[in-house]
Amino acid sequence: MDTEKKPLRADARRNYERLLEEARRAFAAHGVEASLEEIARRAGVGIGTLYRHFPTREALVETVLREGFDTQAEAARELLGSPEPVEALKAWFAGMGEQSARYRGLPELMVDVLNDETSPLYASCHAMRDQVSQLVERAKASGELRADVTVHELLVLLHALSWASEHLSGDKGLERLLDLVFAGLRAS
Repeated sequence: MDTEKKPLRADARRNYERLLEEARRAFAAHGVEASLEEIARRAGVGIGTLYRHFPTREALVETVLREGFDTQAEAARELLGSPEPVEALKAWFAGMGEQSARYRGLPELMVDVLNDETSPLYASCHAMRDQVSQLVERAKASGELRADVTVHELLVLLHALSWASEHLSGDKGLERLLDLVFAGLRAS
């Protein structure tokens, strides 16, 4: 039995891309609970078309976020070559924090996904987590990062910082919070 998906027709591909673009906009403006009907309307399609491409809200959110997770996993791989392990880890956290803060409601969703093996986002999230865990272990091995800190703790903390940075004035909120946290995470 052939389980590969057939390529989309040109019009279906355009609908798919417009739905993703409108979902990105809606999630940035209204959070991951944005109206699916409004997303479909703004993409110029009916709600049935949205559901043909994305049978659930979580499937749409997963598709929108997967590209970002893949980008963050690649960033972690690239940062493994950095001569300063803690600064590399901090740089990765800054990039992921910016992505996390981009969509309201995402930090809470991400914490839930880390623990829900049935979620379509679980695999993407854990692939990224596996890459960043190498950055964490490298920073620990250098003696610069506390040995008792875990990747899971750091990811939960990152999402908390992303949420908190939304409530600080100025555009350096997340950067400031990361500076404070990383000062406390350094091995003494």
